[in-house]
Amino acid sequence: VQLQASGGGLVQSGGSLGLSCATSGFPLDRYDIGWFRRAPGKEREAVSCIVNSDGSTYYADSVKGRFTISRDNAKDVVYLQMNSLKPEDTAVYYCAASTAAVVFQNPSTYAYWGQGTLVTVSS
Repeated sequence: VQLQASGGGLVQSGGSLGLSCATSGFPLDRYDIGWFRRAPGKEREAVSCIVNSDGSTYYADSVKGRFTISRDNAKDVVYLQMNSLKPEDTAVYYCAASTAAVVFQNPSTYAYWGQGTLVTVSS
């Protein structure tokens, strides 16, 4: 089971970025996928999650209305579209997966983690 996040970079406040989480070694449609982030000096924070069973999506209050999670099971990729970015969105973003029912904001419920991608939002 492997996950690889990509798409990070430097963007100005108010801009947009699209992250991708490429998965391999497992059938994506059987897994719940979450995005987390860790800002400098802060604890890891749940950002969003998409559930395999019914496609339900969850978002942290801090990103609701600005970020959109989606998945393409045929391509084994999960996306996180980030709009109206703010400097406080600056962080390393990680994707994670689990076959068990996840608790969106609890990282211990995710079994597999990928390496992160850095997002920097300048003011």
